[in-house]
Amino acid sequence: MHTLPNEVVTKEAISTLRFPSHDVLSTVIERQQRRWQAERATTLGNGYQSKVDIYFQTVDGLTKRIHTTVWASDAEYLSLKSGKALPLRAVLGFDFY
Repeated sequence: MHTLPNEVVTKEAISTLRFPSHDVLSTVIERQQRRWQAERATTLGNGYQSKVDIYFQTVDGLTKRIHTTVWASDAEYLSLKSGKALPLRAVLGFDFY
């Protein structure tokens, strides 16, 4: 999905990060695609323990990446394997393997 280098963060670091209060995606179509990708990541995580790369933005506008398993997702958050939650509004996209 992204060709630019991104800082890789650990699941444990998620709770120390601050996220924007606005959605990082600007169109309804992009948000619908992200929601579909979040559901796909959840299905792969629960059914196959497959990990994905999640690209997201922090409040300072930097793009970060995490390689993890998604256990659950809803309209607001992704629940990650470590028990951490990532706000869906901060997610730019996913890479599936």
